[in-house]
Amino acid sequence: MPRNTSGHLVPGVIPPALAVPPSITRPEYVGKAAPRPFTGSDVYDDEAVGRIRESGTIAAGAIEAVGAAIEPGVTTAQLDQIAHEYMVARGAYPSTLGYRGFPKSCCTSINEVICHGIPDNTVLEDGDIINIDITAYKNGMHGDLNKTFLVGTVSEDARLLVERTQEALNRGIKAVAPGRQVNVIGRAIESYAKRFGYGVVRDFTGHGVGSAFHSGLIIPHYDAAPQFDDVIEVGMVFTIEPMLTLGTYEWDLWADDWTVTTRDRSLTAQFEHTMVVTERGTEILTLP
Repeated sequence: MPRNTSGHLVPGVIPPALAVPPSITRPEYVGKAAPRPFTGSDVYDDEAVGRIRESGTIAAGAIEAVGAAIEPGVTTAQLDQIAHEYMVARGAYPSTLGYRGFPKSCCTSINEVICHGIPDNTVLEDGDIINIDITAYKNGMHGDLNKTFLVGTVSEDARLLVERTQEALNRGIKAVAPGRQVNVIGRAIESYAKRFGYGVVRDFTGHGVGSAFHSGLIIPHYDAAPQFDDVIEVGMVFTIEPMLTLGTYEWDLWADDWTVTTRDRSLTAQFEHTMVVTERGTEILTLP
């Protein structure tokens, strides 16, 4: 099993990438080292938002399909296959596949993995928590979300961390309003997380999404980030995706250049939605 004697994760064996039918349109970055620089706007009209919503609905359905299969004994590669098959069956391309060389169709981040875990032969164990991060691309638009699931019977600390991370996302979403700066989102999230002594990851953020997987717009999840002063506008589309930990917000990166873990190997959870800003707040675009 790809875990060490302390029960912490170590790299496993990554199976080959799954095939996407040639009839499905690829994002422009597939086969390249990096996507082309984004020069568009993060504000979309109703027609474009409708296409983002369609992709987001597919991604959300894929998350639910994966979640239904999560149990002790399942490998993260098996979960990746479920996500992959769900998306391609609906004419969508799995956005992570080939993005800056990422080899799989979703991210699977277990326990101390903050984000970007690569599906492999790691076997889920009773008491784990696992984040599934899925983005679907269809009709020129990406829809991006993630969700943390409980595996079997988990500790009370783990259960509360997952529950409160979801609530932190809800509070971040409620802070969104036209005319405010994006840094109010992190202020709402961290003020809630601090009540429980949780760490709030700083270096991995929400982002603009739509015609680009990551547009360059940064949505911080922590307080004291006045440099992130973009003004929220009606029609703006972005993700909010707080990552909370039971310990430090500092992190380490594996040699694969993707897998990010908490430096102290404490548990971490994450939730994410893609949303569009409305006159009154937001509409979530990643619902099944």
